[in-house]
Amino acid sequence: QVQLVESGGGLVQAGGSLRLSCAASGRTFSTITMGWFRQAPGQGREFVARISRNGGTTYTADSVKGRFTISRDNAKNAIYLQMNSLKPEDTAVYYCAADLTPSTSGWRAGYWGQGTQVTVSS
Repeated sequence: QVQLVESGGGLVQAGGSLRLSCAASGRTFSTITMGWFRQAPGQGREFVARISRNGGTTYTADSVKGRFTISRDNAKNAIYLQMNSLKPEDTAVYYCAADLTPSTSGWRAGYWGQGTQVTVSS
């Protein structure tokens, strides 16, 4: 079992930056593949980024590539999502996720956080 708690969401103007954090507990953190997803109003949950157990490999969705960076600190049992050059279309609830595995429709996760709201005003 893995427990995830996100923080760092908020309201920001277009072009601004935010940094999301996710604290994990319940299992040895360095054994867990981690990631971020988001869900905009009226839409399905969308994969954003994934990071390997040791942080050496990352994968970022095309929609945020070059603007968002995922990272992790295994000593602090945490992952982060640095979001730069934010756009109104980035407005969504952002979810931290653990135990990511590939599926035919993309990535799926075994555990989810409660989500944190990010709102980008134009």
